[in-house]
Amino acid sequence: MTRTTIRCAIYTRKSSDEGLDQDFNSLDAQHEACAAYIASQRHEGWKRLPARYDDGGISGGTLERPALQRLLDEIDAGRVDMVVVYKIDRLTRSLADFAKLVDRLEAAGCSFVSVTQAFNTSSSMGRLTLNVLLSFAQFEREVTAERIRDKIAASKKKGLWMGGNVPLGYDRPPDGATRVLKVNPEESRTVRRLFELYSDHGCLRRVEDAARREGLRSKERKSTKDVVTGGKPLSRGQIYHILRNPLYCGRIRHKDKVWPGQHDALIDDALWERVQTLLQTRSGRSRTRGGHSDTNETTSPSPAWLTGKLRDETGDRLTPTHTTKAGRRLRYYVSNRLVSGGADPTGWRLPATALEARVLALLIAHLERARREHRLLARPDSAMADEIGRAIASLQQGLEGTRGQVAAALVDHGYLTRSEIRITLDLTALSARLGIPTDDLDPALGTLSAPLQIRRRGVETKIVVGEAQSDPDRHLQAMLIRAHRWTRALAAGTSLAEIARAEGCSEAFLRTRSKLAFLSPKIQAAILDGTQPPDCTLTKLVRLPLPLDWQAQERALGV
Repeated sequence: MTRTTIRCAIYTRKSSDEGLDQDFNSLDAQHEACAAYIASQRHEGWKRLPARYDDGGISGGTLERPALQRLLDEIDAGRVDMVVVYKIDRLTRSLADFAKLVDRLEAAGCSFVSVTQAFNTSSSMGRLTLNVLLSFAQFEREVTAERIRDKIAASKKKGLWMGGNVPLGYDRPPDGATRVLKVNPEESRTVRRLFELYSDHGCLRRVEDAARREGLRSKERKSTKDVVTGGKPLSRGQIYHILRNPLYCGRIRHKDKVWPGQHDALIDDALWERVQTLLQTRSGRSRTRGGHSDTNETTSPSPAWLTGKLRDETGDRLTPTHTTKAGRRLRYYVSNRLVSGGADPTGWRLPATALEARVLALLIAHLERARREHRLLARPDSAMADEIGRAIASLQQGLEGTRGQVAAALVDHGYLTRSEIRITLDLTALSARLGIPTDDLDPALGTLSAPLQIRRRGVETKIVVGEAQSDPDRHLQAMLIRAHRWTRALAAGTSLAEIARAEGCSEAFLRTRSKLAFLSPKIQAAILDGTQPPDCTLTKLVRLPLPLDWQAQERALGV
């Protein structure tokens, strides 16, 4: 009787490359154990194939392994009958990947066996046991990965460097035990110079050109195989990555969080903030051929002219940013911690166009009030009243028509709180604009403040500075007029269905909006005058169950 020969291929794997350079490593130990097991099954016709399939330094969480792929090609070609592994997790640690492998092996008439676990896939009980063991193997792998991620997050929160490529300007810790980077004196000068160049030029292309002229180079690295990389001129992308890395101002980033680091900073906070503000401003510029564009506004003011001028109540600088929605470019001023540190419920996010318009209007009103109350000069002089009036009128015209440049020159800095905006003017710049010596101006002219309210109107953020101004809601006004027209038609005997057909809308649409005609006269007058509260929107009026009593309606809507 002829015994059937079972051709056996041995597969070995090790997740890390540690120790693989030794004469007898983990892969050799696995191969030796598998070869001994095949020899013990010689009476069953098992025969070891000479080729080795070793994957060193590759995780079991993926099937994209060179040796495994070569083995699968041999199996598909019908040249392997049995795959022998030391443990099943050497083949895969993923239950989903295991299902794919079993389907592929069965299609080729191949099985596999683990030499340290008493089963093989040639029987139904072996496949059941294998599924159970692989579930635990996958669970162990996921728990280990979570534990590692949690450890990295906790270590970075303490300000420790957790490995990877050492950035330019630093070296690995000398003892290898600590997790604090050591400053590289020569490379640190390169980093500081890059920040200084960008602070001076504000343009990555110019910084790249200047860095090439000065011979600034990227970090030179040597691999474990003595292969040297780096040490070349810095590209624009590399420079941008360096300028955006909070590591250089003494911080450690982990995903969307930034924590104080234990390593020494290479640049100070003032230079870091100045560079980040410039980067945000440049990224907010339009790339169109026509220059700057902003679909948020029709007057097209100079983009982000309040950059570097305002801070929130925590002292954090408001940084310009933008997003694109439905082809429209929307600009905002946000607290810098939202840019560098991720989500923060205390951070500010204000629409840029509205904020710039309110600050501009506040500045114009402040100057006009000072002229009217004769508070421009430290010592009022009636003989200069006409001259001052002309100078103020000219300055107001410049503020309204120079795309924000004049206002940017006059505003030195400002602070926003939840209830107030405070702005300090540059009296030197103001005196130059008015043609009046700085010493002659009233020092009180340099500061102004006003109440501030941030309200939501639908999805829109409304900024109210000072006294609430008339702000008509044209859509709400039009719907109020239509509601009166519908109620008159209903009173004349026209059915709701006939009105709906004539208007080209549903009866439900008419029912929910016709109730606007029954609002109190005071509310309707506020809507027509544009003095209704900012949150008094059509959506709110349609959805809110308003009482029939007019005074109760007014209390509910804050009119």
